[in-house]
Amino acid sequence: MGWKGILGFDYGIVQAPLGPDISGPQLVAAVANAGALGFLRAPDWESPDYLRELIRKTRTLTDKPFGVGVVLAFPHEENLKVILDEKVAVLQVSWGEISRELVTEAHSAGVKVVPQIGRIEEAKQAIDAGVDGIIVQGQEAGGHVIGQDGLIAVVPRVVDLIGDREIPVIAAGGIVDARGYVAALALGAQGVCLGTRFVATEESHAHPTYKRKLVELDETAYTDVFGRARWPGAPQRVLATPFYKDWRSLPSHENETNQPVIGHSNINGMEKEIRRFGGTVPNMSTTGDLESMAMYGGEGVCLIKEILPAGEVVRRLVEGAQRLILQNFK
Repeated sequence: MGWKGILGFDYGIVQAPLGPDISGPQLVAAVANAGALGFLRAPDWESPDYLRELIRKTRTLTDKPFGVGVVLAFPHEENLKVILDEKVAVLQVSWGEISRELVTEAHSAGVKVVPQIGRIEEAKQAIDAGVDGIIVQGQEAGGHVIGQDGLIAVVPRVVDLIGDREIPVIAAGGIVDARGYVAALALGAQGVCLGTRFVATEESHAHPTYKRKLVELDETAYTDVFGRARWPGAPQRVLATPFYKDWRSLPSHENETNQPVIGHSNINGMEKEIRRFGGTVPNMSTTGDLESMAMYGGEGVCLIKEILPAGEVVRRLVEGAQRLILQNFK
């Protein structure tokens, strides 16, 4: 039955690493305590001491294993050393080359490696590198999306590519409830990875305004108007807020560098200015014009009707999947 665990966890449910600091120790620990795999998100700059603190704080809130997500497009060598030194259960990597050296180094520290990929070429690279699992992200996903294909097409391709190798496929993108979980299992995945659903939880570090918008708004857009200077060539799926609708045709030569400062935030221990189109989502500490900030969300946001405890999200996914499979697929 497909709600069984992956990678040594009770359930095949993964909470995506939510940036820049939305999946903090409280959320990750709540997910871990519920028997699923939660990911902290490493800072987008070298901050080894801070990251070590995050890992240790999470360990005071749970005795279960968890992971850390690293965006390879940003400086990460020092952060990576801490992750391996602390021997977290799983290293998730995205937006960069998955090398055999990286996987070997992680394995020698007893850390499993699970890349998130959006393209079939990346899946081939990951398999060759000897990874322990692969998160396959469809274009339905919220946040920065690397692939162009929908989940329903890309997951079976990766499953076929893996063949009889022992590498679980975890589907990501637009999955919010048990129906999406069971659909992913039917496509050949062994687990699911949810981002937006976990942003909209009590324990997430997202600002209450951002959480409220995830419940209120039903529409998303795939765009590149946010963060063009900071992270070029990284399109994103955002909530179609009134601000976004006003500015969706931003000329391609414009970016955040010459825009007014619209707020301030403490992100992973650093005070940061947020400029218009900066692409930083509002966290609990953010002040300023929140309505004009980027708010990432996947296409499944239309199915999010309330802010829930993270453990309840996991429980509903597991019990709902069991019920669906027993009722409909006997």
